[in-house]
Amino acid sequence: MAATSSAAAAAAPPCRLLGSGQAHLRLPPAASGRRRLLLRCAASGGNNGKGGGGDGSGSGSDPVLEERRRRRQAELAARIASGEFTAQGPAWIAPLAAGLAKLGPPGELAAALLTKVAGGGGPEIPQAVGSMSAVTGQAFFIPLYDLFLAYGGIFRLNFGPKSFLIVSDPAIAKHILRDNSKAYSKGILAEILEFVMGTGLIPADGDIWRVRRRAIVPAMHQKYVTAMISLFGEASNRLCQKLDKAASDGEDVEMESLFSRLTLDVIGKAVFNYDFDSLSYDNGIVEAVYVTLREAEMRSTSPIPTWEIPIWKDISPRQKKVNEALALINKTLDELIDICKRLVEEEDLQFHEEYMNEQDPSILHFLLASGDDVSSKQLRDDLMTMLIAGHETSAAVLTWTFYLLSKYPNVMAKLQDEADTVLGDRLPTIEDVKKLKYTTRVINESLRLYPQPPVLIRRSIEEDMLGGYPIGRGEDIFISVWNLHRCPKHWDGADVFNPERWPLDGPNPNETNQNFSYLPFGGGPRKCVGDMFATFETVVATAMLVRRFDFQMAPGAPPVEMTTGATIHTTEGLKMTVTRRTKPPVIPNLEMKVISDSPGNMSSTTSMPVSAASIASGEDQQGQIVPEAFIYSELDTCVYCQGAEVDTNAWEVLAPPMTATAQILLVDFDLIHAQIFFNTPLVLDSDLRAAEWDRAGDVARGDWLAGFSWAQVTWQWISRITLTFGLVLSTDRPACR
Repeated sequence: MAATSSAAAAAAPPCRLLGSGQAHLRLPPAASGRRRLLLRCAASGGNNGKGGGGDGSGSGSDPVLEERRRRRQAELAARIASGEFTAQGPAWIAPLAAGLAKLGPPGELAAALLTKVAGGGGPEIPQAVGSMSAVTGQAFFIPLYDLFLAYGGIFRLNFGPKSFLIVSDPAIAKHILRDNSKAYSKGILAEILEFVMGTGLIPADGDIWRVRRRAIVPAMHQKYVTAMISLFGEASNRLCQKLDKAASDGEDVEMESLFSRLTLDVIGKAVFNYDFDSLSYDNGIVEAVYVTLREAEMRSTSPIPTWEIPIWKDISPRQKKVNEALALINKTLDELIDICKRLVEEEDLQFHEEYMNEQDPSILHFLLASGDDVSSKQLRDDLMTMLIAGHETSAAVLTWTFYLLSKYPNVMAKLQDEADTVLGDRLPTIEDVKKLKYTTRVINESLRLYPQPPVLIRRSIEEDMLGGYPIGRGEDIFISVWNLHRCPKHWDGADVFNPERWPLDGPNPNETNQNFSYLPFGGGPRKCVGDMFATFETVVATAMLVRRFDFQMAPGAPPVEMTTGATIHTTEGLKMTVTRRTKPPVIPNLEMKVISDSPGNMSSTTSMPVSAASIASGEDQQGQIVPEAFIYSELDTCVYCQGAEVDTNAWEVLAPPMTATAQILLVDFDLIHAQIFFNTPLVLDSDLRAAEWDRAGDVARGDWLAGFSWAQVTWQWISRITLTFGLVLSTDRPACR
């Protein structure tokens, strides 16, 4: 549930990065009539759209880019040496101010005051030269990266009469977020999100924030997060069922919207025990939530706050729709709060630090049971904040993770191997999630390349020193997480998707052990309270999806480009082709009837144990040959469990005639064989069942059977059954009989 902060774009007019690499900045003409700003960029390779896109080759640094970076650094060094960024004043001011600044925050403040009173002598923050030119087609954080290469870890960027400080230095970010966090508020972010989040945990400042954080953080205790694992698994399984139908119908799917629905269902149950069931159908409350989310995104990227114009906000059809949506959401939340209050009053509870109601483990129930003395409106603000933040960020993480996986099939294969080994065909437990180490590293790396959000926003409420430069009160600051996560100084192969950069047995990467060069969930006192929740949610969803399906970009799908709202979205969705994985059947130990003498002599049989691995690989059991009847019986049982009755005589058209003994074995396949398939989850519908059966029959009737010895034919059948019906054995529905 990372804090939503792409509201940075509220002040950012359209911009375009020219081929030369220079950013030209200017405000668009007032007469343009542009109300909403679309900020996007290609999510491909290169420094303006990094993220491991393209062919996934993992290429190194661009020599042209390196040369351009070197020249810019030399140019900036020359400008600094010339005194361009140093205010003129008495010669003794600078060394005295520098000495005071080393004494901590009080000394830094004294240094700033001395410099200001003396009329100069201190350094000035580098300012981006030029004006912000129209860069339509660029997400706002992309030109910030190019300017970072030119001007360094802190610089000033002007937008008409307004200016912003752009921070891309880990040490400065650490100072703002942790070391001197009391000197900074949420600023623009709180102003833009007030209409929907009120004084919820993300936009709140000061005493309200401290009180609400103390109330909410205990609700995210270990027992609660552990209980949520089953919720993550059940919701992901519903998405699997939806994808299974799409795979059956041969339809491509738009994954970004499905991920958004998945995480909405999860957060609704987790926060206030409400089942949106948005993966199944749309209803009024689901549509209201999306109307509100779209409005928040629109406000975060609009250069003109039309919603604040008195007449316009009363006559605008969009604003009317937003107001109606908010009214419905607030009404629903108020009803849920009232219901939960009654439940808490009726239950005989003994509250403790890891209290959790088994029937309703939601955060809302915890807050009410804890005796949290707060108004219904404040509770509503808290719930709405967690709903939007938790839903938006997790959906975005999954979207860009699967985009990257489609570009890196080798990573996908390793993920699938881990999911097969750890999960098998079960829903995950907390112990399973801890073992999904490579999956976790994939999520870590996805968050490095596509941080959610890409920018953190702060406003100085006290004078301070940043990177040796004095700043005053009221400075709006953008901490570019995008720049920090892609800085060549801090990362080898900064543009390459490489989960292996994080050791599997090493600590989970965070802002502390990466010294603030990695901020997936922010840092300091205002770090996201739901970091563990979000990590487990995305790990579970990723593992369950790749265990069941292969994902590729759909043929003819539009290029995947970025646009910024509350998080990084695609401009036209993530259209993918989803196919079921074909895996060898997982068969438990069983007794298998084999021929005791030559394959041609079917007069006697014996029994012997056989393992799933031997059947899948076709190993000869002590020189014995599995009779065709065994293979036929398994195939027969499989089809029978799918609801198709198979007559013994029908086999005569599928394979060479059987001996009398073989026919007896076929009819007499024992209960153990049946249990193998009865106890295996099955999901094939009748149409797909018929199609798979026809496909098996077509292959079986081919000439490939001719000329093979009995043993060869037998193992060909094993291979064929494994390939054809592996799908049946890798699905997640209870047995059909």
